[in-house]
Amino acid sequence: MLQCLAYSVGHGDDGICLLARIGPHRILLDCGITDISLLTNENKQLVPADIVLCTHAHSDHAQGLLALHQAFPQLPIYASEATTKLLPLNWSKFAVSEIPDFCQPLPWHSPIELCSGLTVELFPAGHLPGATAFLLTYIAEDNRTYKLLYTGDLFLSNSRLVEGLPLGDLRGLKPDVLIIEGSYGTARYPHRRQLENHLAERIYQAITSGKSVILPTPALGLAQELLMLLRSHHYFTGRDLDIWVEEQVAQVCDLYLQLLSEFPPAVKNFAQHQPLFWDEKVRPRVLRQLPGKIPSGEKPYILIAAQDTDLSQYVMNQDNSFVVLIPETPGKISQELNFVHTETYLLTDHCDGLGTTQLIHNLRPQHIVFVHGSPSYLADLTNLEELHNRYQLHSPGNGVLVELPIGDTFIVPTLTETNYEGELTELDTEVIVSLPQSITNDSRWPIFADTGIVEVRWQGEELVMRGISQRQLLYQTGDRFISPELDCCGNCLYYRGQRCSNPTSALYGFRVTFDGYCPMFKSLHFPSTEEIE
Repeated sequence: MLQCLAYSVGHGDDGICLLARIGPHRILLDCGITDISLLTNENKQLVPADIVLCTHAHSDHAQGLLALHQAFPQLPIYASEATTKLLPLNWSKFAVSEIPDFCQPLPWHSPIELCSGLTVELFPAGHLPGATAFLLTYIAEDNRTYKLLYTGDLFLSNSRLVEGLPLGDLRGLKPDVLIIEGSYGTARYPHRRQLENHLAERIYQAITSGKSVILPTPALGLAQELLMLLRSHHYFTGRDLDIWVEEQVAQVCDLYLQLLSEFPPAVKNFAQHQPLFWDEKVRPRVLRQLPGKIPSGEKPYILIAAQDTDLSQYVMNQDNSFVVLIPETPGKISQELNFVHTETYLLTDHCDGLGTTQLIHNLRPQHIVFVHGSPSYLADLTNLEELHNRYQLHSPGNGVLVELPIGDTFIVPTLTETNYEGELTELDTEVIVSLPQSITNDSRWPIFADTGIVEVRWQGEELVMRGISQRQLLYQTGDRFISPELDCCGNCLYYRGQRCSNPTSALYGFRVTFDGYCPMFKSLHFPSTEEIE
């Protein structure tokens, strides 16, 4: 009665495209693939689905929709109203007027019958304006009811412009099948507001020390969140500061102005008293960065740029006047840029492990299908004892058909063993834990061992070990302002992108913390007499 064919499950940089079968109906869930040949046949006579549902406008969920519509113009495509307005951003090579209105909007919280016996209801999913969790309900001829909930990308916490998924509206829903993302695996992260405060403090420190800040970011979603953070955080309100926004990002901001009804009450109230984005009078000033014009470097400024922007046009000299902050994506290695003081930051916009399991336990499905995330992160979720003892878990690869029998006897699945045996050695002054070399073959090892520093704590009778990332080290050292007079790596002439670039130093080529030190230190702010001569 229920099946899920995974055309593309969103491993790595792949998009999401799933075909769900409920009774006689075929529903395509998202189309984030660039090549839709999987969905077509030679004569294009067989339509690949009865309906298409798009959860939100990010490219990994929506970029194939235009090609799909062109191949099968009779195929109905549905999404929330906000998503229909944001979808054209996926096809920037076309003018908006050239893109047909092929996506039909559906209202929130209103079950609508799209096919015989099949209804769909939309719930806000957090993550992005218009992002949707779809509840599909099918009533069979024998009056048996089947329910499938597809979350798309979801986030339980509130961000600046998007309220989190309303857990209370879904509690006790008991769908037969839950298709849910696992982008962050079982990892746990600080609350979104705490991460925002860390980032605001880092930007504030840079500005007050005379440095400009460049924020290359995806044009849709995170860029607008950053802009609202800078406009409303107490570090920046009323400050004589210019915030420049590149044109590609600015065009998305213009589309956001059409979505005011979708925003949280606090944002609507803000928009009643001053412009949401563009304001040249109220400090900090928000200005459009016109192509070919470089902001004046007479005083520090903030620039929000598109992720693929060539930053060399702004950072023309490898000096200490800029800080480049790059968004961090859990499970992926951050992009390395060859600029002075390039750092990373994290603003979560997906559920972490705790949020994912919280939602699952509130829904209480029979089957769970995990998609969207690195294979190792999804494997972590399917190996959670609290899940595999209660639910039937699936984590399909691309091209895999998952059968979802309802009401069958539940047999706990056999899981792939992922444990490693080691040795413990107690010495007079320390304890050494030795692990087999094979553990380094796991794709998660480079992230775990990034700094070589681990944190160990008791969890009941068990000892839990986790790696400390560069971001966490920077947060620990970022709680205080480091004086330019202090001899430390952050004030060294050879500190480049969180690494030491002094070939005479023992730390050469290694990542170093901002407040580290070595005897080869040379001050960036106070050159020696020999250097001046």
